Amino acid sequence: MPITESPPLAVLYEQDETAWLEAMASLAADGRHAEMDFVNLSEFLADMAKRDRREVSSRLVTLLTHLLKWQHQPERRSGSWEKTVLEQRRELRELLESGTLYNHALAILAKSYADARKEAAAETGLPLGTFPTECAWDLDGLLTDEE
Repeated sequence: MPITESPPLAVLYEQDETAWLEAMASLAADGRHAEMDFVNLSEFLADMAKRDRREVSSRLVTLLTHLLKWQHQPERRSGSWEKTVLEQRRELRELLESGTLYNHALAILAKSYADARKEAAAETGLPLGTFPTECAWDLDGLLTDEE
């Protein structure tokens, strides 16, 4: 079997991110820090942090939207809605074990609620004014499985 030479890490990063990650992990584990691709590593880590923040935001909006629908359309409640609420709460609790992401969730709660109001109105066909302008839940209250 012919031996193929690996492309430089910067090229590998562009071609195959998973292979690049494996190579970087191997270099770090072996203490070969001088060979690591720190430029792309920095970019990758910053992107991961942004992705985590976006996930918190998305899950908050989804949870809040379903809670608003649950409150304002009791006749349409379904197991699917309940499952979504439980799933979003569980996922958020796990994400928010990070103090940084917990603080991020606190900071964006009002904006997430405003987005959820719009989504709930669009999904239910109810006027936007049906939904309170202020969020009735604090972050810890949102994360409990009691409603």
